[in-house]
Amino acid sequence: MAPRQHEHRLVQNSAVFVPGESKFTAVPPPSPPSPSSHPPSAAYLCSRLSDLDLDRLGRRLQRQDSAAAERQVVTEKRLHDGLHVINTEAAALRCISRLYETDPVARDGFSRTVETITRHNGERGKLIITGVGKSGLIGKKLVATFNSLAIPSVFLHPTEALHGDLGTIGRDDALMFITFSGKTQELLGLIPHLDESLPVILLTSHTRPDTCEFVRLRPDTILLPAPVHEAETTSFGVPAPTTSTTVALAVGDAVAITAAKEIHACVSRVFAKHHPGGAIGASFRRPETIRDIATPWHDLPIVEAHRGVVGADVLKAGYTSKSGWVRVGSSGVASPGRIRGLGNDQLVARLEHVPGLVVAREDMLSICGTTNLRRAVDFVVGNMKQSADGCEYVCDSRTVLAVLERGEIMGVLEVGELLEWSASS
Repeated sequence: MAPRQHEHRLVQNSAVFVPGESKFTAVPPPSPPSPSSHPPSAAYLCSRLSDLDLDRLGRRLQRQDSAAAERQVVTEKRLHDGLHVINTEAAALRCISRLYETDPVARDGFSRTVETITRHNGERGKLIITGVGKSGLIGKKLVATFNSLAIPSVFLHPTEALHGDLGTIGRDDALMFITFSGKTQELLGLIPHLDESLPVILLTSHTRPDTCEFVRLRPDTILLPAPVHEAETTSFGVPAPTTSTTVALAVGDAVAITAAKEIHACVSRVFAKHHPGGAIGASFRRPETIRDIATPWHDLPIVEAHRGVVGADVLKAGYTSKSGWVRVGSSGVASPGRIRGLGNDQLVARLEHVPGLVVAREDMLSICGTTNLRRAVDFVVGNMKQSADGCEYVCDSRTVLAVLERGEIMGVLEVGELLEWSASS
């Protein structure tokens, strides 16, 4: 049956009517999400991918890869060239070493060179070194080395020598000429002006006197060979002094050290005297106070003193400690000698059951850090004598010195270390 016009029917909505309650406006349902401005179609996806221009992106990535590969090639080329130079110079040094091990001329020349330089035992006369160009620079370096070893030496430029500096040469001097070719004109020009009584050493590439122009003009020259195993042009494509200067420097250094050992009873002490500045001088500087030889307190690793700590814990800390000393707790210390004396059964024993391992602060012998080392030795020796006389305080080589600064411990030292320093000095 068809519905009649104006027929009233229920309308479905979100309102809820509760019988007996007052009427109120229904809350509308939440709005649906806003539709995307781009339809989710395949055409849209294709258009966005086309915007990326994959071909251009690929070309850019390819360029980046090519640039990285090119940089790698350049780096490898640089390292290859650099290592070639280093390896070539190393090979030249190996060859010169074999030469002086086996060749009679080279061995005789080296021995006579050292004998000439040491003939006055450093009391009078000096070594005069001359050369031009790169050989002159090597000569200046050798002069510095000889002087640092207390072998008086000066550099003489051959051109300046002909213009008045020949007066530098004394009658007790020796001369060393450096020329790879053996025929440098500036050096040859000096020969007629040299007294025949002066010993002359020639540091050159020639290994035989009959091949050298310099020796032909001055037959009594001492030949000191410094050849290279192949020409620098062959090695590097350019005759730049590289292997030749390296070999000349090595032979000159060998002469300097050998001569210094013959002249001086203690080369290191002489070197330290003539080199008081910089890091080298600091490494040779003699200690003056007890603070200079004490182990700094702040450098000691710390092992906490609690009931679970055993001897092995202290041994481990001592093994990793630069000085071998270990702080135990707030003020106790274990010295390297005491740690080394640990027995196997003491490694698993608690610290309170390992007698003599840890020295408490009250058992240390206090001394001011500014105390002169000689006075410090007298101080501990005096205490050792007192203990032998039956006095209350006992001091022996294992006694720990607490080195103080403004009343605080700044370092520690065993009496035995101090006495060993005294004996060696």
